[in-house]
Amino acid sequence: MPSIRQFQVTFDCADPERVARFWCEVLGYVLPPPPEGFATWEAYNRTQPPETQGSWAACIDPSGVGPRLYFQRVPEGKAAKNRVHLDVRTGTGLAGEERLAVLEAECARLVALGAVRVQLLEADEENESCIAMQDIEGNEFCID
Repeated sequence: MPSIRQFQVTFDCADPERVARFWCEVLGYVLPPPPEGFATWEAYNRTQPPETQGSWAACIDPSGVGPRLYFQRVPEGKAAKNRVHLDVRTGTGLAGEERLAVLEAECARLVALGAVRVQLLEADEENESCIAMQDIEGNEFCID
């Protein structure tokens, strides 16, 4: 049986393009190029039926290593805690005060983009410190 080597992470949201642009800034991702024959995504969207215009967006790792993120418009708002969340690996290899300083700096950058800080989860015997956050539509993620 062949192994799966690629996957996509899908977000339900109200405003796919806005959330995609937020995650591009968080991760250093980019919007993919528009479909062939279109100079912009806006031009492509104008050719779609009104009910599907802007109904999805995506962002990709420009190096091709990370997974594609896909954002799809859904009619209902977020109602409960995510069952899956992203951990944005900011402090890998760091510990103690050095790690906290890096996490706090990244938290400040993301708050300026519209994220919400939820809480600092301090290091214990098993885990390093991380900061629980929410994106611009309330989806949970951690910077760790």
